[in-house]
Amino acid sequence: MVSMHTSPAANPGTADAGGMNVAILGLARQLAAFGIEVDLLTRSNGKGAVTEIVPGVTLHELEAGELGLVAKEQLSTVADEFGEAVARLAGRESRGYDIVHAHYWLSGIATLPVAIELGIPFVQSFHTLGHMKHRAMPAGSILTEPERRVRSESFLAMQADAVVASSTSEVDNLIEHVGAQTDKIWIMPPGVDTGLFRPESDAGDAVRLALGAESGRPLLAVVGRVQELKGQRLAVRALAALPAPRPLLVIAGEPTPGSEHYMVALHELAVELGVVNDVRFVGALTRDAVAELLAAATITLVPSHSETFGLVALESAASGTPVVAQRVSGLVESVADGESGVLVDSRDPAEWARVISLLLDDPLYYEELALSARQFAEGFSWAASTSILLDVYESLVQARR
Repeated sequence: MVSMHTSPAANPGTADAGGMNVAILGLARQLAAFGIEVDLLTRSNGKGAVTEIVPGVTLHELEAGELGLVAKEQLSTVADEFGEAVARLAGRESRGYDIVHAHYWLSGIATLPVAIELGIPFVQSFHTLGHMKHRAMPAGSILTEPERRVRSESFLAMQADAVVASSTSEVDNLIEHVGAQTDKIWIMPPGVDTGLFRPESDAGDAVRLALGAESGRPLLAVVGRVQELKGQRLAVRALAALPAPRPLLVIAGEPTPGSEHYMVALHELAVELGVVNDVRFVGALTRDAVAELLAAATITLVPSHSETFGLVALESAASGTPVVAQRVSGLVESVADGESGVLVDSRDPAEWARVISLLLDDPLYYEELALSARQFAEGFSWAASTSILLDVYESLVQARR
């Protein structure tokens, strides 16, 4: 499994780490539990290292380009060198790989030539698509994706032996805008760790104490990298549209490199709207801390303009915390409207405030939603996701033989 631009072991919510990192580790661990040996390959930011994540899962940090961090928009220039490092690893260690599975387009352009040279089936997961991001962003957005990415995604979709998507929304975009062949596409929804993410009645007190929140004050949580695509600005505006005394809004995550201006803008917006004392910016949290926050939260907000799936929404549901999200892209599958949360048809802050108030003001409805949210999340597991992935792998290996 190749994740060139971000280490699968990186803490989600930092730099470019997010749901993709969670998914890769969840799948790798489950593959190892099924008796499959997995190498995770990523670009080293320093000295190359080899680390055992769990028995059967080994992280290889491969040197490519200059030592240290390389801006994400420049990583495509070292893709060939990274691919050469992958080829050397395969040859030097006699790894005998049966499958190369690339995650994100950068990993694909780096390792498709390696898979072809070695005669190994090649699987591509995009996790996000350049075209989807372009279409989702509002007019005037400064976020743009390089044309090379859009062209590369189309090339990879045509050349891969299989393309693994996480939602029907992604499938639709792959077929309509990327040019993927329908007979190559497999749908594999992600799983959720229902042992880590679970309702915990005792977690709330410690979280509230750390946040300086009064007992009984509702908590609204937003978890993810701070960037325009994730839409945290809408959460701040919705908070301001609520009547006083307001809930406490907790924004967990760090700005993606290049999006520092967006974090500054969020602070300025909170000041401008008079809610700065009702917002806590807590930075990126460990997975355990995210689980504690989601369990303590009253409602999780997912104000993203677009999500290929929306793993945070699933983790919140597993925590027994209802979700409010926009009815868009993969969120229509990660949020069951009326079961694990409420989907909103607009980005109008007043409408979001109305939905939030509805949940806060109707304890019976809220409790029903919290219970059914957990039941909904229990339908997703890494074991089920990995079983689908093994079907993909086995069909390709048998076809190649």
